[in-house]
Amino acid sequence: MALFSRIRTSATAASFHLRRFSILSPDSSTPLSAHQKSRAALSLLKSEQNPDRILDICRAASLTPTFHLDRIAFSVAISKLSEGNHFQSIDTFLRELNSRPDLQHERFVSHSLILYGQAKMLNHALTTFDEFYNKGYCRSTKSLNSLLVAAILAKDYKEAKRIFVEFPKRYGIEPNLETYNTAIKALCESGSSSSVYSVLVDMKSKGIKPNATTFGTLLAGFYAEEKYEDVGKVLNLMKEHGVSVGVSTYNIRIRSLCMLKKSNEAKALLDGMLSKGIMPISVTYHHLIYGFCREGNLEEAKRLFKSMVNKGLKPDSHCYFTLVYFLCQSGDFETALRFCKESMEKNWVPNFSTMKALVKGLASISKVEEAKELIKNVKEKFSKNADVWDEIEKDLPQ
Repeated sequence: MALFSRIRTSATAASFHLRRFSILSPDSSTPLSAHQKSRAALSLLKSEQNPDRILDICRAASLTPTFHLDRIAFSVAISKLSEGNHFQSIDTFLRELNSRPDLQHERFVSHSLILYGQAKMLNHALTTFDEFYNKGYCRSTKSLNSLLVAAILAKDYKEAKRIFVEFPKRYGIEPNLETYNTAIKALCESGSSSSVYSVLVDMKSKGIKPNATTFGTLLAGFYAEEKYEDVGKVLNLMKEHGVSVGVSTYNIRIRSLCMLKKSNEAKALLDGMLSKGIMPISVTYHHLIYGFCREGNLEEAKRLFKSMVNKGLKPDSHCYFTLVYFLCQSGDFETALRFCKESMEKNWVPNFSTMKALVKGLASISKVEEAKELIKNVKEKFSKNADVWDEIEKDLPQ
């Protein structure tokens, strides 16, 4: 509050204007566009640890939930602050934002509820919901649904159930399909997937038809609980409700099986998809590649990668990163290097620990020149880490 009361005076506003550009672009006196400010803020937030400076960066960028990049920046800032247990700073900052005249609308309030949930500060989300309801903002399903999401992010499933059961009546808000789907997600994540059957009955009584998201969430829940008979029941329910089993449903089933280390069964589902003329997408293959890598079957993972490319699908960054990581773990550094080079040609660079493992691994098999070339390429892309890579290069055999 104090910050925004101060900047109402023109002199202080001018001072803040100069200071914010020095934070976001210290080497330039040219004013930044809104998009440039957002990008600069996001870049700075990723490496910043000081809580006061994190808040200064966010304030300088005048972030708003209207823009996707700003929402990412908000999320990164809250994650950084919560990791450092700076919960008072989070509350002060979000209350500060809620007082901004340009953010006096339900869209931002809903976003702030989710940010509180992300920080595991659900009580603050509940208080904010009630305060803004009394101001006339939180009176639609949008805010109710955001509060449910906040409870899920905070992993307070008991409170999520209470919100779902009590709040519609207390606040006179009629639940919609998204409300039910979010409540179902909470039940499934808490290991209570069987309770969803009664929720489906309630939906039917209110004329709300479940969709692919409803059943996809339920399938993932039953797989996680290894209730395979119920998986079959859900597939039958989909038929009864006229919900088609498309690629998204297959992806959920394949991912769930891979997480259970049943990648061969997941591969059988892929074969079933293809036989029915349902075309997989790159994420389908990523789930399988990750699953087989995790189970130590790198040959099958590489075959799947090749099959994906042959079908005209473009591997995403996750496919490359997964293969490079697990190939390094298995000691196949030459193949890891090949995939790493392909990935970097697309401007996708594996994380520092994976790259370090690859460099060290190449050196261990007398591929020192290749290791040095890799370091050179990484330094060109990430000049901020050049000193760290210089130290690693010094330790390589000469």
